[in-house]
Amino acid sequence: MNYDDLSELYDQQYDLYRDDLHFYASLAEGAGRVLEVGAGTGRVSCHLARRGADVTGLEPSGRMLERARARAAESRVDVAWLQGDAASFRSDERFDLIIAPFNALMHLYTPEEQLSSLENLARHLAPGGRFAFDLYVPNYGAQGVLRHEGETLYRGAERTDVFLMQRIDAARQHVTTEYFVDTVTAAGDLKRQHFTLTQRYYWRYEVEWLLRCAGFATPRVSGSFQGGPLTESSEVMVFQTRLA
Repeated sequence: MNYDDLSELYDQQYDLYRDDLHFYASLAEGAGRVLEVGAGTGRVSCHLARRGADVTGLEPSGRMLERARARAAESRVDVAWLQGDAASFRSDERFDLIIAPFNALMHLYTPEEQLSSLENLARHLAPGGRFAFDLYVPNYGAQGVLRHEGETLYRGAERTDVFLMQRIDAARQHVTTEYFVDTVTAAGDLKRQHFTLTQRYYWRYEVEWLLRCAGFATPRVSGSFQGGPLTESSEVMVFQTRLA
């Protein structure tokens, strides 16, 4: 999935998302070298760097990295940025903590991509290091229905409303979301942009098996960033593991 075209919308949508920051910051405190996989526009990496962490942000999209570098410069923090994906990147560094926040692993669409990525991350983990990530629990609304979920964004006199429509491919565990982004300019003109995003959703126990196949220990699984068990009402699955 190429996020180049989605970089601006992504930044607008999630710039203020804070639910996961305390969790990842607590893991990074005193951890040594930290690698964020799927760093996007730097929301998490820059937060960790502000807290004193030694962070490298890995991101395949060039435009997302441009925004990440701009965020780091604005925040006056040092982050090492690396363009590449989880399966193929190479570094001489071994990291004490590897994180993949905010559904980053949902862009691994096949078992081959998933296993090769996890094995590569395992190779870059320092002895005794930890791997942590989160995925949302699959729970989708009606398919093929255009809906507005409260995303209204303002930039000066411009107003942007984000509408979405989803399709589920249950056989492949893919969810495809179409975004219709309507912006009303200060002059009253209407501009519509259309983007398509496909993600691969997961269930808890397949993730546990994937981790074990890639050389990780059985993970600790929580149903929120504050801890506690994964239940039917959980909206997120939070995994923490080490090398087996």
